[in-house]
Amino acid sequence: MQLNFLVTALAALVPLVLGFIWYNPKVLGNIWMNESGMTMEKAKGASMPLLMILGYVFSFMIALAMNFVVVHQYHVYSILIDEPGFGDPNSAVGKLVADFMSKYGQNYRTFKHGALHGTITGILMILPIIANNALYERKSFKYIAISAGYWIINLALIGGIISAFA
Repeated sequence: MQLNFLVTALAALVPLVLGFIWYNPKVLGNIWMNESGMTMEKAKGASMPLLMILGYVFSFMIALAMNFVVVHQYHVYSILIDEPGFGDPNSAVGKLVADFMSKYGQNYRTFKHGALHGTITGILMILPIIANNALYERKSFKYIAISAGYWIINLALIGGIISAFA
């Protein structure tokens, strides 16, 4: 089983696409700007190409990490990697891995399963990180809900895409 970089790269586009919708002034953009202290003047002073490039790089890093959250089969490799003969398909461990993957390699590889793990990761990891920072930055509950909600949905979609297609 190899990491599918194409699917990971495509899944990394999700935060950019969702961001255009989520932070649109007609959706949650105006509320977020008010709650975050952002102004149109500040926003216009940024280099949008640089923000988009860096945003995509960070999103790719997130999508890369989500592979190991939603594709459980990778854990078999991490458990057996130090076993003698691991890289040899003709060794006992090589045959064990091949047999395991032929029987169970597609288990839990659905969009629904990946979205579940993405949602759980968003709620149990991203929400506390955003909320903790927001508490010290004296941001509102609305800010936390908008920012965490955005990332929870992103991780659900990224997880679903990777689980189903990678």
